[in-house]
This record gives sequence, C-alpha cells and structure tokens, in this order.
Amino acid sequence: MGTLSLVLDAFAPVAGRHLLDIGCGPGAMAAALTGRGARVTGIDPGAAAVAAARLRAPDATFEVGSAAALPFPAGRFDGALILNALHHVPDPGAALHEAARVVRAHGPIVVVEPLAEGSFFAALKPIEDETAIRATAQAAITAAIAAGAFRCVRAVTFVRREAFAGLPAFLERVAAVDPARKAAIRDNAAATATAFAKAAEPDAAGRHVLLQPLRAHVLVAIEPV
Repeated sequence: MGTLSLVLDAFAPVAGRHLLDIGCGPGAMAAALTGRGARVTGIDPGAAAVAAARLRAPDATFEVGSAAALPFPAGRFDGALILNALHHVPDPGAALHEAARVVRAHGPIVVVEPLAEGSFFAALKPIEDETAIRATAQAAITAAIAAGAFRCVRAVTFVRREAFAGLPAFLERVAAVDPARKAAIRDNAAATATAFAKAAEPDAAGRHVLLQPLRAHVLVAIEPV
C-alpha cells in the first residue's frame, strides 16, 4: 500500500476525471495523475511550489491559494486530494468543508496525513515539531465524520519508507517541502544531525532509511437534508 495506489483506487477509473490537488507542493502527484489521463488542478499557498509544479506537470493547471478559501465554484471537480498538507492549514476543518464544497455530489475526497510517530518524524522534530498540528488535523477529520458532514469510505494506516544518501539529502528533502525550515535547519544543526543519526537505519546499499506512518481517509461529503 502506498499513497499513489490508494489515490488511483479511490478515483478509479482515473482517466478523464477532473481532480483537485489541494496543497499540491511541487507537483509530484499531479504529474502522476495527468500521466494516467486525469485532468488535474493544483493549488498551494507557496508561489515557489506552484512554479515548480508547473514545470513538473505541464499538462496540469496550478494556482496559488489557500485550502481554507478555494477559488473555485461549487461542484466543479470529480474529486479532491489533500496529501500531507492538512496539518499545515491553520483551520483544517475549514479546508475539509471547502473540499466538500468544490467536489460534485458523492465525489471522493482523499486525505493522507502523517502521524506524529516514526523515525522520519523523530529526525524532523529538531527542525519542526509537528506533534500538535498533526494531532489537530486528525482531530478535525474525526470531528467532521462524527458531526455527519462526511462518510468515511475507507480508513487505512500504512508506512512510507524513504532512503537518503546522508543527512544533506534529508535536509534538502524537508526544506523542499517548506523553505521556511531552512532557518531552523541552520539554527539546530547539531540537534538535527544527532536526531538523524539516531533515527535512521542503514540498508544494504548503505543508505539511511526513515519510516513515516501515514493515515489515509477516503471521505464522501454527506449532502445536507
């Protein structure tokens, strides 16, 4: 189980679907989906991320904007995905309801979020401690389901495995997600090096492996009576 396989399964058949990638980052998922025939619109608050996404997925459309105030009309998309991004939204509940607004009736919304555990999380912690915001994102999902705003079609936890040549490659990876982390990387260099060395496990090729548990929900908005 991986994020891509879960997304493809949730939106099958993908070809011809108009999908909204919320918090699209540099466009990796958008490129994968357009390569399989989907029409993809991506949105991200970071202008640099959007610029990178336009280069990586030239067949998709991208905009700079907020997940909590999507600049799209109601029911425009066949489905939406929020991958490793909900915990970065100050009001994750608002982002979920905005996703529901712009997706057609019964269209799936795939939310994949990292949990505050695992060796990747431990290595990242000196740079950015996401314990609270990751918990807030999970609580928002749980609350939205409990309130009857969404039906959970599928919930699954799986582990993402990433291998790095060394600490510099890891730092490049986490800074690419959020360039604002560069200052924390500089200011916490010793603690980060220690955390990385303690958390990473070597593989047969001599790379440093970090594991990140992810929890995925496939949601469908419940129409108000």
